[in-house]
Amino acid sequence: MAENKVVQADLNYIVDKVKSEFKVMSGKNLLITGGAGFLGYYLTKSVLHWNNINANEKPIKLWIYDNFARGSPDWLTLLKSRDDVEIVKHDITNKLPNNKVVFSYIIHAASIASPTYYRLHPIETMDANVQGLRYLLDYTLKQKEIGTLVEGFLFFSSSEIYGDPLLKNIPTPETYRGNVSCIGPRACYDESKRYGETLCVNFAKHYGLPIKIARPFNNYGPGLKISDKRVIPDFARNILNGKDIVIFSDGLPTRTFCYIADAVIGYYEILVNGLLGEAYNIGVDGPEISIKQLAEKMVHIGEKYFQYRGKVVFKKSEDEEYLTDSPNRRCPDITKAQEELGYCPSINLDEGLLHTMYWYTENLSAEDS
Repeated sequence: MAENKVVQADLNYIVDKVKSEFKVMSGKNLLITGGAGFLGYYLTKSVLHWNNINANEKPIKLWIYDNFARGSPDWLTLLKSRDDVEIVKHDITNKLPNNKVVFSYIIHAASIASPTYYRLHPIETMDANVQGLRYLLDYTLKQKEIGTLVEGFLFFSSSEIYGDPLLKNIPTPETYRGNVSCIGPRACYDESKRYGETLCVNFAKHYGLPIKIARPFNNYGPGLKISDKRVIPDFARNILNGKDIVIFSDGLPTRTFCYIADAVIGYYEILVNGLLGEAYNIGVDGPEISIKQLAEKMVHIGEKYFQYRGKVVFKKSEDEEYLTDSPNRRCPDITKAQEELGYCPSINLDEGLLHTMYWYTENLSAEDS
């Protein structure tokens, strides 16, 4: 299965699930900050796919702001000739460009999300999640004051705002207040997301703005660079390079993993239908598996489909803070999103991992683009 088949199937799946949400957005401007990143990949492609197959509808006009700190990916460069896309090089930690565009919908996804990279760039991470967010919130408020109300605003927070929950708080609901270090090596990300949520809730409730919050739980899949340094791309890289899978822990911490197509459906459902000032967990509530079990599962996929002959090995990381503040368990309670949005993820882990591995076979050489 080549990349185009994997992606095409995913886009058909996404658009079928959120066709009513996209129809509401028809003929309007959508801004995605951080559109060149992992989440931007399917957030962007799904909108354009809807435009492609709904010629009788007014297209959603997509605007992408990104500072391209890790380069402009080839897939995004290929979109520059389209009339329904505007790509703007812009660092969201600076004031918004004065292009006089009225955005009806805004998705703030500009943030470093990989622990390896946000620990290398802590100030930039905090600035994107706080100062960049503030510029967008101020824009949203100004639009209301001049009578051109933004209809939907989505802030990408993180499941990391929960920290390391106690056993009684797993699966973790949105009402859990969190157990997070404010001075640890991950605090630049965790605490700036928490403060970002506080900004959003207060702007939403004080000014009556349609601001909503997504808390992603371990999304993976096409668009996530194999050089990202998160667990699934790391394991995939080992498999496709014919090397042993290396785990820099005892492999016992557990996670649930949500395939990106299911996650993107949830994000558009929040953007259009989410309640003012509310946060929603987006992920899957099972299976919750250990990192060791995930590695073994990916070894099995590698052996069956990719002629892999490696094994799982355990090593100690040279980074003394590699595991500091990393949660032991991560599993969401998604009842709120199910009941209020109709969120219903259906792609199982085996299927999602296989799709991801096929996608990586076509994108291994472009890992740093």
